[in-house]
Amino acid sequence: MLDYFYLGLYYALRFLVKIAPKCVLKGFLKSLASAFYHLDKKHTNIMRVNLKMCFATLKDDEIERLIKKNYYNFALFGAEFLLNQNTTKEQILSKISFENEELFNSVLSQNRPIIVQTAHYGNWELFSLAMAARYGAVSIIGRALDSAKMNEILSANRTRFDIELIDKKSAVKQALKALNSRRLLGILVDQNTAKNEGLECEFFSYKIMHTHAASVFASKSGAIIIPAFIERNESKNNSKDDSFKIVFYEPIDMQVLSQNHSKEEALRLATQAQSDATAAQISKKPDEYFWMHKKFKCFYENSYA
Repeated sequence: MLDYFYLGLYYALRFLVKIAPKCVLKGFLKSLASAFYHLDKKHTNIMRVNLKMCFATLKDDEIERLIKKNYYNFALFGAEFLLNQNTTKEQILSKISFENEELFNSVLSQNRPIIVQTAHYGNWELFSLAMAARYGAVSIIGRALDSAKMNEILSANRTRFDIELIDKKSAVKQALKALNSRRLLGILVDQNTAKNEGLECEFFSYKIMHTHAASVFASKSGAIIIPAFIERNESKNNSKDDSFKIVFYEPIDMQVLSQNHSKEEALRLATQAQSDATAAQISKKPDEYFWMHKKFKCFYENSYA
């Protein structure tokens, strides 16, 4: 029954998003974001803890403004997911620009496997569609939704433009196959992980456990890791725009690291470089990061009490 409730809610929201004038829709989304800010005490507190740890110099009122903006961005994310269904490659690319694309083109020219490391930042669902629309076949690692009906809908949206979904529970064989076939492999690597499933790294000067999946796949396949993130453009009046920018960061080459370091140290350095790239992007526009998960749980769990 819960599956059908989610399904009904999905169709109702999709109808609303598609017929509502833009000004009405934005007003609705702002009201929705405000409601979650006041009612969802659990996630509001998690966001408050994360932001205070990462941006210690911000005053309390600045932290609260960031949290409210974050809720609004997440509401926009949901609406855009509904609006972007059944769109063409041309429609997707018409709203995307690319920054530092020469870094990515340089990696492409080497004809080596490529891992695109990203995070729950900006509109990450649009990110995979844009990468596939511009560069070709993409495989992405993720987990299925708990709702089977909603997972079908999500998968249908995610698998357009020759995008392959790889379940993270059994990802190794499929991921290496995708890399050997020269498909781009996309991995979101910003979530907290257990101590036996990652490596200790730093994030905004705090200890975290960071998944080293991208580093391991790169080590096994000879792939180059390139961090990339999608951010929302701001219009001239400082309001949210409907266009986005994909930003590429310096590539991380496990082969080069392995020449000068032990295997274990090369894995650690590559993983830390991914954490650093994520932190650098978040520092630019912190309101666009998904702060609702317990990023520092492994070492600072009491902070979330």
